[in-house]
Amino acid sequence: MPLRVNYKLVNILQNRKIILGYVFAVTAIAIWSSNLIIARVLNETIPPISLAFWRWFVAVIVFLPFTLKYLIIEWDIIKKHIFYLSITALLGVTTFNTLLYLASHTTSAINLSLISITFPIFIIILSRIFFRELITINKYIGIILVISGIVLLITRGTLSKLLNISFVIGDVWMLIGSIVFAFYCILLKRKPDKLSLMAFLLSTFILGLIFLFPFFVWEYVTVPLVEFNIKTICLIFYLGIFASISAFILWSKAILAIGPLKTAMTYYMLPFFSGILAYFFLKEDINLIHFYSMLFIISGIFTANYEFKKGQHHD
Repeated sequence: MPLRVNYKLVNILQNRKIILGYVFAVTAIAIWSSNLIIARVLNETIPPISLAFWRWFVAVIVFLPFTLKYLIIEWDIIKKHIFYLSITALLGVTTFNTLLYLASHTTSAINLSLISITFPIFIIILSRIFFRELITINKYIGIILVISGIVLLITRGTLSKLLNISFVIGDVWMLIGSIVFAFYCILLKRKPDKLSLMAFLLSTFILGLIFLFPFFVWEYVTVPLVEFNIKTICLIFYLGIFASISAFILWSKAILAIGPLKTAMTYYMLPFFSGILAYFFLKEDINLIHFYSMLFIISGIFTANYEFKKGQHHD
């Protein structure tokens, strides 16, 4: 009898852990989707490089007191891998977020979210090009589906826009951003084992901020002065604290609770949250083109990540 009770208790705790894992993951996605909305809200108030700079400045200032000890303890490891950390920071912190904020000036939040979730396909393509990783038939099919969804979204379903190379530049910036983020994810897989997550995060945050600084100065000199009001300051602090720190911590907890694959699958809820927020806060319309594009993109990603028991590989 006691043994049964123990088994029941284990099952209850396990189920609670799984539920909490999904709650953490979905909350992180909701926070990241709000990042896209805020980018659109602030696109006429603060230029893209300045927004990226102040976001990461806040993140570093808030994160530093809690993680400085890791930086000091692991300083020798950081120095040894400074080139790796610099490239990772340049891609994931400096470039990706700046491209996202640049894209937000000319395209909708729902487009940003749909294009941003295509990065797993670019991971497959880039891993094949640079690391000769094998691509299965389902991955080829997935790539075709995702590319079809991107083309449909960027051209707004009009063939003439594709033939005349006439489409919104923001979609292109976001597409480049997704490729950059794919490079960043590939590098994450190669993080030195001896480097703790906290030391890795803080060092990339700081390096990314340093790389942003000269561009921030250039933008400050060339672009009209930004007037910071209470709304702008609050939103920047939200990005620095929640979108840069809290969401990542929640995402990490989700991975520990339900595993990386199940956690990654929740990322495709980004267009859902972004669409709802964009509809209510930005009054952006969601039309059939968005629906069909999302169908192609998400189907392609799921197809590409599906593992057959007896898969055939193609070089």
